[in-house]
Amino acid sequence: MTARRPRDPDAERSAVRAAADRLLEGTPLHSESGRLTVTELLRESGLRRDIAYGDHKDLVEEFQARVRAQQRTPAIAQSLADENAQLKQKLADVTSALAKEREATAALRRLAAELDLELRAAIEGGSPARVVPLAPRRRPPAGQEHP
Repeated sequence: MTARRPRDPDAERSAVRAAADRLLEGTPLHSESGRLTVTELLRESGLRRDIAYGDHKDLVEEFQARVRAQQRTPAIAQSLADENAQLKQKLADVTSALAKEREATAALRRLAAELDLELRAAIEGGSPARVVPLAPRRRPPAGQEHP
């Protein structure tokens, strides 16, 4: 038969308070769902229901009042929702900018293709005197590159 370890009411109260704070902040350590319920508070604190309701009922009720005051939305969940909204707006802005850049790129590709066709037509058309081909780009000798 194993002996029960002596209870420490101050440590139990601290455990309930810490568990309530973690749940309300959205950072539970032991709760699977992180829901703001007394069951999750007990799971998070590691206390049995009879002990919590027997000796620490005031802390359980305080937790329930804090939950109601917070309208059942943990502060961390609200901050994540706000961050999500900001990121969605940023994504929409970047998507719009990308669409504009793609339009500009397509227009430049069409222009380059038209100019290439015009250059080929001019060269093949028999008037090479008016078209001056550009010299190929030369690389400087090794060690003499310009910064």
